[in-house]
Amino acid sequence: MFKRRNPLPFHQRAGGFLWPRSGWRRSGAYVAHRLRRLPGTPYRIAAGFASGAAVSFTPFIGLHFVLAAGLALLVRGNVIAAAIGTVVGNPWTFPLIWLWTYSLGRWVLGVEHGLTGLPEDLSFHHIFENPLEVLLPMIVGSIPTAAAAWFVFFWPLQRTVTGYQRARKRRLRKRLSRGRRASSHQMPATMAPQVETRKVESQR
Repeated sequence: MFKRRNPLPFHQRAGGFLWPRSGWRRSGAYVAHRLRRLPGTPYRIAAGFASGAAVSFTPFIGLHFVLAAGLALLVRGNVIAAAIGTVVGNPWTFPLIWLWTYSLGRWVLGVEHGLTGLPEDLSFHHIFENPLEVLLPMIVGSIPTAAAAWFVFFWPLQRTVTGYQRARKRRLRKRLSRGRRASSHQMPATMAPQVETRKVESQR
């Protein structure tokens, strides 16, 4: 239903993933707009997005959507917001995320102190061939990082969505009141005596 009539070529889609055609600022504004417009309570929307953002800090890239949906259901968050939240993990943030979680995991495991560089030949093949060397530290480091990220994204987003929904309700009430006043002014003159008669009878 919402697909393009003429699908973009693969190289354009790949380029759009690395750098959005509308720019990161407009893309971020679009994501924020989508979040505010989602149905549900501020808690559900914020919890869902925070779940997707938290999962983005784990090394399980191919499973981020599934893990985000599972975590959102666990904390009673919005699953669609969780899917949107996974945009926190992208080609521009993954190198920093991986460096942090890998270094933190090695520190927690007592292997090294301080930040360290990732292995030069880092790849999915290398990670799964050497799980104790790379994957295990990244998993260990991602757990506290994901937990902290959940709260970092949850609290401000919940306040933002709450303010937006309250402002939206006020605007709707103003529109309804203006519509009622306009309809009362547009009432035909022949109906006015009937309305007055009904008011008098209801007061008896």
